[in-house]
Amino acid sequence: MAGTPISKTTIGTSSPSPTLAGHMRQLGAAAQSVLGTVARAIVRGWRALRRTWRRSLQFRVVTTTVALSIVVISLLGSYLYNEIATGLQADKIRASEAEAQLLTSEAQSQWDNSAPATTSQALNILASDIMSSTLTPPGTDPSRYVVFMRGAGNNSPIQLTPLESNRIGLASVSQELREQVAANPTRQQRMVGDILVDGRQVPAVFVGSSVEVPGAGRYDLYYIFPMAQELRTMDLISTAFTVAGLILIVLVGAVAWVVTRQVVSPVRRAAEVAERLSSGKLNERMPARGEDDLALLGTSFNAMADSLQAQIRQLEGLSRVQQRFVSDVSHELRTPLTTIRMASDLIHESRGDFDPVVSRSAELLEGELDRFESLLSDLLEISRFDAGAAALDVEPVDLRDTVAEVVEAARPLAERRGSTVTVVAPGPVEAEVDERRVERILRNLVVNAIEHGEGQPVTVHLRAEDGAVAVVVEDHGVGLRPGEASMVFTRFWRADPARARTTGGTGLGLAIALEDARLHNGWLQAWGEPGVGSRFRLTLPERSGETLTASPLPLSPGERP
Repeated sequence: MAGTPISKTTIGTSSPSPTLAGHMRQLGAAAQSVLGTVARAIVRGWRALRRTWRRSLQFRVVTTTVALSIVVISLLGSYLYNEIATGLQADKIRASEAEAQLLTSEAQSQWDNSAPATTSQALNILASDIMSSTLTPPGTDPSRYVVFMRGAGNNSPIQLTPLESNRIGLASVSQELREQVAANPTRQQRMVGDILVDGRQVPAVFVGSSVEVPGAGRYDLYYIFPMAQELRTMDLISTAFTVAGLILIVLVGAVAWVVTRQVVSPVRRAAEVAERLSSGKLNERMPARGEDDLALLGTSFNAMADSLQAQIRQLEGLSRVQQRFVSDVSHELRTPLTTIRMASDLIHESRGDFDPVVSRSAELLEGELDRFESLLSDLLEISRFDAGAAALDVEPVDLRDTVAEVVEAARPLAERRGSTVTVVAPGPVEAEVDERRVERILRNLVVNAIEHGEGQPVTVHLRAEDGAVAVVVEDHGVGLRPGEASMVFTRFWRADPARARTTGGTGLGLAIALEDARLHNGWLQAWGEPGVGSRFRLTLPERSGETLTASPLPLSPGERP
C-alpha cells in the first residue's frame, strides 16, 4: 500500500547488556573466591594433619593401627563374603537340579499315564494342565520359572504351542543351553546366568531336560531358579559385615589410643621435666611408680637429673670462684698499674735524655704497658659478663655513623697494611642499641679484617629490613679453615699461634663482641674459606628486646638473606 511505512528488523547476534555482563563477572569472581577458600582450607587441613603426624607419636600409632585394621578387616571380610556366596550358590545349584529332576519325572509320568490323544488341541490342553498344576509354583513371587518348547530335531507333524510361566519369556533361555540339551537329551544340563526380573538383573540357575510327549515327540523343559533370596541374604551379610567392621575398627582405635597413652604419657612427662630442667629448674623430677620399664625409665631419668644437678652446682661454684678471682685480680692490678703508668709516662717523656738503648727500652715499656692495660680492661669486661652485671644503655642510633667513626679510627692501620675500607649502605640503618658496645663490636671486626686481609680491600655492608639490621664485614685475606668459624669467638683462641699480632690484640676481642651481641638479643656469626676470605655478620633487632628470625644480609657469598 502506498504511504505505509515498512519496518525492517535486523536479525543477528546481540551483545549482552552491561548489567548482565557485570553480573556474570561478579558470579565468576564469587565462584573463584569460594574455590580459593575451599582450596586454602584443604591446604591448611593437610598441613595441620602433617604437623600432627610429625609431632604426635600417639597419633601416628593410632592412625597406623586403624589403617592396618581396616586392611585386615577388609581382606578377611572379602574372603568370608566370597566363601559364603560360593557356598550359597553351590547349595542353590544342588537344590535346583534335584527339584528339576523331580518335576521332570512327575511331568513325564503324567504324560505317560494320560489317555492317548491324537490331535494337537488335546495335547495342548494336557500340556497346559501339566504346566499349571505340576510345574508352575503357586504364589505371586515364584521360586522358579518354567519354559516348555519343542526340542531340536523333533520331526513330528504334531506341534504343541510353547508355554512359559509367569511371563518369563522364551528368550530367557540361552541358545547355548538349548544346544547342550539337544546334544544329550537323556541328561540334565545346567548353567548359571542372569535373568531380568522386575526390571533388574538377578543371577539364576538354568536347568534343562527333555520329556517324551506321546504322539508329539521330544519336548524340552527349562527350569529357571532365580537367586533373589540368596541376594537378600548376601545383602544382609554385607550390611552386618560392614557395621561389625566399623565397630571393630573404632574399638581397635580406642584400644590403641588407651594402650599408646599408657606408654606416651610417661614419655611426655619426661620431656616436660627435661624442658624445665633445661630452663634452670634443677629440682624438677619425674614421678616413678611401680617396677615396670617405664618406672625404670623414671628412676634412671631422676638419677641422671641428680647427677647433672650436682655437677652443675659444682661447676657453678668453680665458676663463681674463677669469676671472683679474675675480678679481684683485675681490680687489685688497677692500683699498681696506675703507678706504673705514671712512672712509664714520665720515663717515656724523658727518653730523649737517655742513651739509645735505654730510650728504646722506654718505648717498648710504653707499648707493652698499653697492651697490658687493654688486656686488663677486657678481663674486667669479661668478668662483668660472667657475673651477669652487664647492662645496656639503649638509644636510637644510625649505624652508618657508627661504622663511619670506626672506619675513620682504623684508617691509619689500613694504610699501613695497604688495605682500603669501603662502606656499602643503600639506606638508613637505624636501631635501638647501646652505641658504645656496638662500636666495640664493629671496631673488633674491622680491625681483624684489616689485620688478616693481606692488604686486600675490606668491605662493610649495612642493611635494615623486616625489623632487623645487619652489618657484614668482608675481607679477602687468609680466610678460615673448616671448623674455625665456630672457634673464632673462643677466649684467647688464635687460628695460627705462630702468627704475630701487629695490633697488640688481647685475644678477647671477639669473645667480648659475641657477648655484646647476645646482650642485644642479636647474632654474631662468622664464615670463611681458605684463600677466599672471611665474613663476619652482626645482626641486631631494630627494637630493643625483640627476637630475631632472619638477617637482612647473607653470611656467605652464595647464601640468600
